[in-house]
Amino acid sequence: MTAEAREAGPGEGSAADGERPLRIALLTYKGNPFCGGQGVYVRHLSRELARLGHRVEVIGAQPYPVLDEGEDLAGLSLTELPSLDLYRQPDPFRTPRREEFRDWIDALEVATMWTGGFPEPLTFSLRARRHLRARRGDFDVVHDNQTLGYGLLGDVGAPLVTTIHHPITVDRQLELDAAEGWRRRASVRRWYAFTRMQKRVARRLPSVLTVSGTSRQEIVGHLGVSRDRIHVVHIGADTDLFSPDPSVPQVPGRIVTTSSADVPLKGLVFLIEALAKVRTEHPGAHLVVVGKRAKDGPVAQAIERYGLEGAVEFVKGISDAELVDLVRSAEVACVPSLYEGFSLPAAEAMATGTPLVATTGGAIPEVAGPDGETCLAVPPGDAGALAAALGRLLGDPQLRARLGVAGRERVLRRFTWARAAEGTVARYREAMAGSAVPVAAHPGRSAVTRAARPLGSPGAGAATAGAALVTDVDSNRESRATC
Repeated sequence: MTAEAREAGPGEGSAADGERPLRIALLTYKGNPFCGGQGVYVRHLSRELARLGHRVEVIGAQPYPVLDEGEDLAGLSLTELPSLDLYRQPDPFRTPRREEFRDWIDALEVATMWTGGFPEPLTFSLRARRHLRARRGDFDVVHDNQTLGYGLLGDVGAPLVTTIHHPITVDRQLELDAAEGWRRRASVRRWYAFTRMQKRVARRLPSVLTVSGTSRQEIVGHLGVSRDRIHVVHIGADTDLFSPDPSVPQVPGRIVTTSSADVPLKGLVFLIEALAKVRTEHPGAHLVVVGKRAKDGPVAQAIERYGLEGAVEFVKGISDAELVDLVRSAEVACVPSLYEGFSLPAAEAMATGTPLVATTGGAIPEVAGPDGETCLAVPPGDAGALAAALGRLLGDPQLRARLGVAGRERVLRRFTWARAAEGTVARYREAMAGSAVPVAAHPGRSAVTRAARPLGSPGAGAATAGAALVTDVDSNRESRATC
């Protein structure tokens, strides 16, 4: 953002709610809008906040967010806050060259990776804290998108609101349950060690947003956050983009899903098994997976075991328009996840009018609706039930048409990004009204919180601050959100 834009402040007049337009800093430590829900959330929420008349500055690290453009989005901008980008393709887990190191935060980032941890939530939070404190007065509110790092405790220059989509401790437990052997379990524990930090930070945050009632329950149970500090603001689908189009021909037998191949949480291995069962009665049934194909692992092994090499296709890196047409072309969309904090793929498929088969894992029923009315619902992890539901839809065009219409109507009523932005702004204003006592002044701050303070303390040595935080990271380990 230019100095001129910064000095201009919010636009003239009122925002859509009749109040003063806000200057919003929206933080995201990982912003890829084509892989993972965090980038999708930032892209669509920032656009709708700007359309409501607010000035939104997205502050993100690699992979940098991709923001929408348009005449009505003059108040939307991106500030790049670079990390060392240790997980970039084609050389993930790379060792940076010596000249790439800028400060002790970079050294901490590499040291954590070398010891098997995932450093990005912590190191992004430290860089964001430094950036925000240097720009005190530029923002009315800071919105963190699930970084939950120590750097965001204390004074960040404006009231803080945090979105927690769902606790990453859920992912951690599912990966531990699927891990074979003590070495693999030890690796998973080390990688997810940052969840201890996230628990500590979450408990000290004054205002938490989440995307579903199920996620709120999980945040209370897993992270220990007081229920009265958690507010549900449903997210949604881009219903202009994800919409029915009769001119797109349906491909007989096509089933579409969005999934990371070997993330146990996504349940793809159960869908592969279900497809094998379905093909005994519907030989033309085939699966298109929006996501990266794993060369080895449970999904690859299942495809080989059931002889499905020609019946399962993986597509990656497609445009929004190509994704929408792919979903439209399917006779059935499927969400086989064991757990979801919301499930954007379910909402997007329903918005296109494509009939949905979905599990009842986590918050999926909140999105997909009642079994037999807006979707067909099955228990998570049950390949037989998945196969029965898929076969039922593939064989019944009238049922597909009825569920497709009802699904889109449900999304239009409940799950749009415009509604999400309106609800989020209401929480911003509440946080601003109640921010007289900053988090830093609350009693009971841990020594870990104090360790982050040298960032803003004159004369504090980088080595001292780095040592304090390295000690904490080594004792409290780090999530596998590296896509």
